[in-house]
Amino acid sequence: MSGAPNTRLSDLFGLTGWSKGELARLVNRQAAAMGHPQLATDTSRVRRWIDRGEIPRDPVPRVLAALFTERLGRVVTIEDLGLVRHGRAGKRLVGGSEQHPDGVPWAPERTAAVLTEFTGMDLMLNRRGLVGAGAALAAGSALSSAMHDWLRTDPALAAATPTTDNPLHAEPAGFDRYEAAPIGSQEIEELERSVEVFRAWDAARGGGLQRKAVVGQLNEVGGMLSYRHPDHLHRRLWGVAANLAVLAGWMSHDVGLEPTAQKYFVIAAHAAREGGDRPRAGEALSRAARQMVHLGRPDDALDLMKLAKSGSGDQTLPRTRAMLFTIEAWAQASMGQGQAMRRTLGAAEDLFVSDKGDVPPPSWMQMFDEADLHGMQALAYRTLAEHDPAAANTAQRHAKEAIELRAQGRQRSQIFDYLSLASACFLADDPEQADRYARLALVSMGSNSSHRTWDRLREMYRLTGQYAGYPRIEELRSEIQLAMPKQVGKGTGKGKGKGGRPV
Repeated sequence: MSGAPNTRLSDLFGLTGWSKGELARLVNRQAAAMGHPQLATDTSRVRRWIDRGEIPRDPVPRVLAALFTERLGRVVTIEDLGLVRHGRAGKRLVGGSEQHPDGVPWAPERTAAVLTEFTGMDLMLNRRGLVGAGAALAAGSALSSAMHDWLRTDPALAAATPTTDNPLHAEPAGFDRYEAAPIGSQEIEELERSVEVFRAWDAARGGGLQRKAVVGQLNEVGGMLSYRHPDHLHRRLWGVAANLAVLAGWMSHDVGLEPTAQKYFVIAAHAAREGGDRPRAGEALSRAARQMVHLGRPDDALDLMKLAKSGSGDQTLPRTRAMLFTIEAWAQASMGQGQAMRRTLGAAEDLFVSDKGDVPPPSWMQMFDEADLHGMQALAYRTLAEHDPAAANTAQRHAKEAIELRAQGRQRSQIFDYLSLASACFLADDPEQADRYARLALVSMGSNSSHRTWDRLREMYRLTGQYAGYPRIEELRSEIQLAMPKQVGKGTGKGKGKGGRPV
């Protein structure tokens, strides 16, 4: 017991509308349903949890996490409730900011448990049809500050694995955890192949249709990580966990579950670090940075990119570093920093061409090819054109290169290319060409579950306003209005760029 109020629990409790007595009754009822009928919580005990920082014994924290998750319609973990015994999860610093947002960095032995708990809660929300997007995003500066020194250390696997007398020991099962067992190299190869299948599906159709399957697979891997495997297998299993967590985060971002996505990116960084793969950890954080730019928070994105680049280590391949630079450039373009953006994109080009290909890229970098380089350059210049219209012509050139080079099976990226090109044409005062490419994007979007494509379409639609008197553009505007999902993006906490516009 810390003696200080548990501000995390208090804040979340205030959102539920429960009384302390009602929460006590719910805890007893839920615990009995989970096989703990002997639990007898009362109002005074709930008051001690909130007002005095008392941490109840297991299974109460897990029971509370389940209750808050269902009540608030989003994943609420034990860390979110400030009920972890290590550290100072329940305390706030002066000014209301927390020292370690979301409890990061976690102690090594907690990573698998957090992974399993979070995915289990996510699956529960999916099963009950709840949205899961009501939390707030942590600031990029707060995340990068909390993880700064931690990411640069190389953990010993012995410290990351539960130490018990039983080599096949597993922690008590969390919610929705599959019955796991020790596995060998063949099973890990199958898991690695499943990641490739999920990744290809995501690139083609967007994240909505397969997100639950990826989260379920990640939940199963979390159970496997509770067992002690030989070091070489354990590292590979952490790699699978990192890849699945990135996919789960990217798919969550793709369908507008922004706080859930951010949590998965942080989980992925932890998993990659536990597996000794610092470049993968940096790439996971770069995903969080891309999310921040999309939501109109480029300053937070730059904070995360500094950590992603510096924390990736000396083993990062030139092509991976080029990819990181393109994300940084997009953030700079969002802030109207044209000179800095051009320098950063120049560095990205130099790094990309310097990669001789003598070292095979990791599986998670195989999607970043020359088409993606041009696609990101087009996006950066198109974004800068909002501040400097002269950049629109360069955006068109890169978008056309990306479309020409884009491989089959990358339909979502192709839609983004068309939208970047159409937007750049509008910004360059070429409505006829803009109409052509906008229609190519629109016809491709019906079979795609990516909410981000609709967000970009909205941005392009905004640019059509100045051409509302043109018959073809009026027709295009009507078609977009009919096609646009009415509720997509609502309640995601989308930020605003300069001038009050979403970026």
